[in-house]
Amino acid sequence: MWYFARELCVNATKNRKLLGLWNRPAAFMSTLLINQPQYTWLKELGLREENEGVYNGSWGGQGEVITTYCPANNEPIARVRQASVADYEETVKKAREAWKVWADIPAPKRGEIVRQIGDALREKIQVLGNLVSLEMGKILVEGVGEVQEYVDICDYAVGLSRMIGGPILPSERPGHALIEQWNPVGLVGIITAFNFPVAVYGWNNAIAMIAGNVCLWKGAPTTSLISVAVTKIIAKVLEDNKLPGAICSLTCGGADIGTAMAKDERVNLLSFTGSTQVGKQVALMVQERFGRSLLELGGNNAIIANVLYGPLHTKQAVSMFLGAVEEAKKEGGTVVCGGKVMDRPGNYVEPTIVTGLAHDASIAHTETFAPILYVFKFKTEEEVFAWNNEVKQGLSSSIFTKDLGRIFRWLGPKGSDCGIVNVNIPTSGAEIGGAFGGEKHTGGGRESGSDAWKQYMRRSTCTINYSKDLPLAQGIKFQ
Repeated sequence: MWYFARELCVNATKNRKLLGLWNRPAAFMSTLLINQPQYTWLKELGLREENEGVYNGSWGGQGEVITTYCPANNEPIARVRQASVADYEETVKKAREAWKVWADIPAPKRGEIVRQIGDALREKIQVLGNLVSLEMGKILVEGVGEVQEYVDICDYAVGLSRMIGGPILPSERPGHALIEQWNPVGLVGIITAFNFPVAVYGWNNAIAMIAGNVCLWKGAPTTSLISVAVTKIIAKVLEDNKLPGAICSLTCGGADIGTAMAKDERVNLLSFTGSTQVGKQVALMVQERFGRSLLELGGNNAIIANVLYGPLHTKQAVSMFLGAVEEAKKEGGTVVCGGKVMDRPGNYVEPTIVTGLAHDASIAHTETFAPILYVFKFKTEEEVFAWNNEVKQGLSSSIFTKDLGRIFRWLGPKGSDCGIVNVNIPTSGAEIGGAFGGEKHTGGGRESGSDAWKQYMRRSTCTINYSKDLPLAQGIKFQ
């Protein structure tokens, strides 16, 4: 089976009986949060009781109707009609047609459109942050902060649109110029997870756009309302500039749409965020067609301590939390704090600290995606560095120390083998200016800043002969 968004998106209630919900009586609709007075702000984002989950210049969708829920109380928020395979086919065709227009626009002009998208997001930052908190379950400040990340990467991309390009290299042949030419790859497919339903799309979308690509987004089904709301904001900017809406297309969906994207040769780059297990399947399908993939997979970061957080995203996540606590006990761990589900509505669990496990306990090497902290005692620097590196994931790590030598050993070749290596700060909260991503089973992809833009472009090495001769490289002469 194929499960996207860290296997938890199945909570989106993919019940085929819901196909007839569009014509249900008003009494049924009134149970949705969107129809309750305290949630009327959802309509400021253009959301309704039933929302079309396909955008390719116009809104539609002929697939299943799903209901998304608030993790804080497990109440239904609203519904989204997902894409069918036919919708996907139509959207890909329109996106590739839109690319013919978008690729001809100079990069700085593309940057201007991205600037306008950032400004449009700024105007809706509070209400969109509210939606992230409501549908995903983050505390409000983190929901707003996630939208701010998208705004920030838009600002970054605007400047980058005037800077991308390759060098002019010295040629060994007289009368020759050697240059690197960077061009867009074409259509970038973006599959995002529930845990960062706005920021991860933003990292990919803003950079891909200024690079001259068009984008096709499939968010997690459990955060479909967020995907629709963000796309509505972007669509208005494109329409106001008389550009094809399919430049930023959306196909809400599940396994069928994700599989289609992975196997589709028309998708020139597939960016996937999710679990390592599913990422392996994605990588194999993309590699089978010699396509490009950008993978941001499991983290399992060291030293994360959750003390201020919202509910877990789904009921399944609560079950996984309880399973992990029991497994930790079986492997010799002692729960010194937490370990229980809170007696209140929603998917709330206690922050949990476990001690007494061996450093190589299987549960400690498993990404549970829950507020569980495993604490280990170590004797030497070399020992604890090795423990950090022995896990299969390699996203983020951090050390707290005032020892200058230890800092640089931690950053050096025998230190942390993660993609993000911090000192005296937590492992979360990466800035957009640096490349975001990890090593090993985390996938090796890089998004956001630094030279991550190169993943969204193809490079050509070009030799131009402006002389009257035809010399060969390496001084080869045919006598």
